[in-house]
Amino acid sequence: MEKKKTLELYIHIPFCVKKCQYCDFLSFAADEETKQRYVDQLVKEIGICGKRMTGQGAKTSFPVISAFIGGGTPSSLDHRHITSIMNAIKENFTLLPNAEITIEANPGTLTADKLHAYRAAGINRLSLGLQSANPSELKALGRIHTWNEFLESFRLARAAGFENINIDLMSALPGQSFESYADTLECVVLLEPEHISAYSLIIEEGTPFYEKYSLMEEEIRKYGAVRQKDVSNVTEESPELVPLPDEEEERRMYHYTKEYLAEKGYHRYEISNYSRPGRECVHNKGYWLGTDYLGIGLGAASLAGGERFSVTRDMERYLALTVEELAAGLQYENRESLTEQEKMEEFMFLGLRLTDGVLARDFEIRFGINIEKIYGEIFGKLMEEGLIRMTGTGEERRYQLTGFGLDVSNCVLAEFLL
Repeated sequence: MEKKKTLELYIHIPFCVKKCQYCDFLSFAADEETKQRYVDQLVKEIGICGKRMTGQGAKTSFPVISAFIGGGTPSSLDHRHITSIMNAIKENFTLLPNAEITIEANPGTLTADKLHAYRAAGINRLSLGLQSANPSELKALGRIHTWNEFLESFRLARAAGFENINIDLMSALPGQSFESYADTLECVVLLEPEHISAYSLIIEEGTPFYEKYSLMEEEIRKYGAVRQKDVSNVTEESPELVPLPDEEEERRMYHYTKEYLAEKGYHRYEISNYSRPGRECVHNKGYWLGTDYLGIGLGAASLAGGERFSVTRDMERYLALTVEELAAGLQYENRESLTEQEKMEEFMFLGLRLTDGVLARDFEIRFGINIEKIYGEIFGKLMEEGLIRMTGTGEERRYQLTGFGLDVSNCVLAEFLL
């Protein structure tokens, strides 16, 4: 019997108190009137999307396994706005009883009232953006909070009843040493969160960091083995450009993360994600396993029914759309139907991000063809190079990246683009 199709929702809140130095997400500061107008439009779009999924003006026949309210900084909104958004989701979509509902939040924007309102609205998972416990590193990143403010936010979240909390961390930060990163990791583990996302900083084009570091690339090269400068005087008004850790130091942080978190009982289930047993992020696993997802709100991306599309990134255009125009899908742009080859590629290079890898049977059910007929030659090459392994036999055979393969995953995953 074919498995009943499920759906994931992503709701985008583009507002932040201020933009961080490294951030390339669609986010910006806004006044209260703009926030109210946006939430009103978002609620309308949620209602229309729920109806469109069936064409019956009723709740979607695709049960929703997860919803993720991301940004931006959703916690920068008044808690009444979040309650309105959650009410719209519950009224227009069929949430499974155990659906994972996550909201992203940043210290400095959370209060006890907000957290209690989130729980009352049905939100059961909190993702807290810490990045670093080091005050100098937080300043260099342009974060608005301190370590003590983070601790208070975490305490308030537990008091409000949140039993599933993720903490976001970053390594390879300006001025960061291995020792300061290890200290951050230890401080976080002592709090016993259920989930930790640990990413290396990537300096993306279009960010303040990109402009500063690309302009001073030659100067950074001249630092040679210098790993850290004093960043205690970094301010928002005069951020000092400090060197990034060198490649060797960055790799040391990466390997230490794996080893230390494993020692402390956190299972690495994806390249950059670690959890207590049974606390893997349902929403993110859905992305990697190919579950259809529907993005709602400014700039939100979707992949549903074999089609990729996204909402306009133009705020004034989005706010000006009438209910009729939203119902006609005029908020969408960049529509693209995936070919069978593109679907196979996506199945492989997303699924292989998971440490469990891909199950051959899942591929064959989805595409109606033996996985080795498509990728046998690539599997053979990568197994010879020690980058991939096969476990199990028959219908239970599974292809996974080895430890070495995970370390160089970008190169390995590119092999699966046919």
